[in-house]
Amino acid sequence: MNTGVLNEAILEFPDNRLLIDLCGEFDRNLTDIEARTGVQILRRGNQLAVHGPEDAIKGATEVLQALYQRLEAGREVGKGDIDREFRMEHEPEPDQQLEMFGGGKVEIKTRKKLVEPRTDAQKAYVRSLFENELAFGIGPAGTGKTYIAVAVGVNMLITGAVDKIILCRPAVEAGERLGFLPGTQEEKVDPYMQPLYDALNDFLPGKQLAKMREEKTVEIAPLAFMRGRTLSNAFVVLDEAQNATTMQMKMFLTRLGEGSRMVITGDRTQIDLPRGVPSGLQDAERLLKEVNGISFNYFTGKDVVRHPLVAAIIEAYEQDADG
Repeated sequence: MNTGVLNEAILEFPDNRLLIDLCGEFDRNLTDIEARTGVQILRRGNQLAVHGPEDAIKGATEVLQALYQRLEAGREVGKGDIDREFRMEHEPEPDQQLEMFGGGKVEIKTRKKLVEPRTDAQKAYVRSLFENELAFGIGPAGTGKTYIAVAVGVNMLITGAVDKIILCRPAVEAGERLGFLPGTQEEKVDPYMQPLYDALNDFLPGKQLAKMREEKTVEIAPLAFMRGRTLSNAFVVLDEAQNATTMQMKMFLTRLGEGSRMVITGDRTQIDLPRGVPSGLQDAERLLKEVNGISFNYFTGKDVVRHPLVAAIIEAYEQDADG
């Protein structure tokens, strides 16, 4: 990077084709970066001139350079990638932290897509899931707690680290009484499990997923179905754990068998248990916080990666609760 006048930075990109991809269709990527930083970006041949306040220029140029490096590595650049670069710290990380990822970027390979954390909390969470046999992911909706856990499970399955994936949820209604549900036992619980199906469909081809479910390599079941089982050589996820009772949580945690990993995800602000029934997630957090080998990972509204309004909604509710 060559610096001209005080509030201008000139970035030169040797590959003009990659520069076109960096700018995006109708320069939409540049427009996104301008809106986030308050700078103005002008294209001059194979150069980009960035104008604005000094701090804003620094942030914009770091993002532009990181995105160009991504294109050089043969990857695409989309809105989510721009969002990730703004959220993540750009300081180089000690090599020992990335040892398990071959000294490269923290990422999760699945059959259908490559999943990359988009916030620093998500990056720490991914590391935790690979490093610990029992991990908790606690925070508001939209922070990727379950999505990332399922992605890691699929990665471990296709690399042979585990033999099966087991995903479960408490079958608790979210503040509504749905009444009697018709159909078979599986059809009755399917509505509760839909978010887990959605995540799996993102990572595995449809036919392969159907075959895995038929062979019980991938299981999706209500929490109550875990009683009496010992889960060995499996990647096990308990989603919406705030709706498990204390006894259910204890039952689930003691299913952990040899060669298995467990992930418990939940949001303490969305407890749907009857009034007076304590949440098993809160009890587990209190009782297990100091146990070696168990990690607790926390997310906030800043880690929401859904629509930007979701983060604003969560923040508004948090402020109201604090007030």
